[in-house]
Amino acid sequence: MEFRTDFLIIGSGIAGLSLAIKAAGLGSVAIVTKKEKSESNTNYAQGGIAAVTDKTDSFEEHINDTLICGGGLCHKDVVDFVVKEAPPRVKELVEWGVEFTTSEDSPQSYDLGREGGHSRRRVLHAKDLTGREIERALHEKVASLKNVTIYENHISIDLVLANDAQGRTINCLGAYVLDIDADIIHTFRAKYTILSTGGAGKVYLITTNPDIATGDGVAMAYRAGAQIANMEFIQFHPTCLFHPAAKSFLISEAVRGEGGILKLKNGATFMEKYHQMQSLAPRDVVAKAIDTEIKKSGDEYVLLDITHRDRDFLQNRFPNIYEKCLEFGIDIAVDPIPVAPAAHYICGGVAVDHFGKTSIDNLFACGEVSCTGLHGANRLASNSLLEALVYSHRIFIKINKSFRQTELSTIAIPPWDPGGAVESDDSIVVTNNWDEIRRCMWNYVGIVRSNKRLERAQRRIDLIQKEINEYYWNYKVTKDLIELRNITTVAKLIVQSCLLRKESRGLHHNIDYPETLKEFEKDTIIEKV
Repeated sequence: MEFRTDFLIIGSGIAGLSLAIKAAGLGSVAIVTKKEKSESNTNYAQGGIAAVTDKTDSFEEHINDTLICGGGLCHKDVVDFVVKEAPPRVKELVEWGVEFTTSEDSPQSYDLGREGGHSRRRVLHAKDLTGREIERALHEKVASLKNVTIYENHISIDLVLANDAQGRTINCLGAYVLDIDADIIHTFRAKYTILSTGGAGKVYLITTNPDIATGDGVAMAYRAGAQIANMEFIQFHPTCLFHPAAKSFLISEAVRGEGGILKLKNGATFMEKYHQMQSLAPRDVVAKAIDTEIKKSGDEYVLLDITHRDRDFLQNRFPNIYEKCLEFGIDIAVDPIPVAPAAHYICGGVAVDHFGKTSIDNLFACGEVSCTGLHGANRLASNSLLEALVYSHRIFIKINKSFRQTELSTIAIPPWDPGGAVESDDSIVVTNNWDEIRRCMWNYVGIVRSNKRLERAQRRIDLIQKEINEYYWNYKVTKDLIELRNITTVAKLIVQSCLLRKESRGLHHNIDYPETLKEFEKDTIIEKV
């Protein structure tokens, strides 16, 4: 079946939903999401949104903090307009019903948190469930709009492209989408296609991301011929709860912002050896420090100690973290929290311009799937939700200017052709390859890298990709197979990008190239040949 819509938005996080709310005023909107509509990386965001809302803060300080954290690769013009456009975007969220935590002393002002790399308190939050609160409000707003249809349990397979006589991609016409429940592949034709698919944390064995974070948008865009940038910069969150029964539960950076101190298992502090901001250092510094100390001691984790704050404060400020830790027998009011790094955020992605446009016409991207130039070599904490809001608005501005003059393409789109594909009778191939890729990436392309490790990873992933491609075309597509194909593509892009950057900068640390070099003060761009 072919569905026709003005806007095809792939993904239902803050980027996709905030754009859908605005786009609905222009035309019809279809949101494709591969699980329930609220399942997204946004929903798991604990920290908040960094924005200058306090009179003692300034745009200049927020810009400077972002540039310092970004390791010389931030696009200064992008940092400038994202930071300065933050207040109206936050105001918009409040108008849509988002309830940020306010100050106990002054209910008219926000309770601002502080996180690693920030020189001031500027992080708006809803206790420690900011993402969930944002998703709640945006979904309620979307539900009130007649022009928006959400297709849950639908996963995009590939983008539909129009090519010229030489076979070069002219523009994007939409996407082929699998209805997971009905096991039917539909064609979605759209004037504009927007990727807001989130990140790719599941490429790694240990991650703070939900199971849906398989890099679908980056993989589809790459296969379509779009430019991909800076995939070597993978942010490992320093403090993931370390417990055998906990599935990579994130301990927000805000815990350190409220005084949490990193310690070794013997109680000794160590961050003073690595950075002047100690436990409040930027994430790349903290993650590398913990990784170094763990390898040195042989321990599996370090401790995050906030027992010096009183119980009432902790229960009020971090209700979600407090209750989750208690489930595992950890009372954070009296027990230090065992933590270890986990793959958390990709600073690279589909390369876009100042208005979210990719290198393919009528294809846009916003949120974690994109690379805007804001984060550079390392994302400043809580700048990601902000980036998603600013860029979804900028995409709307760009499209609004040409919407009335743009017609829905009449180019014939062939229905999905399964060829001779049959039902798979050997799903263990998917399971084994999935596990092998994630272990390979964790062991060889983690926080600290080397040429030997990267080359070993490249050889393994090339072999796996060949096997998966053969399997993909022989058997009917399933959600698991689509995701496996995508994480393999993303893993290959990460390794390729790492090998191209022959230096250490920000989140990319190669022991064979320990210096930061001026010649590599540029983006790593990869494009399908």
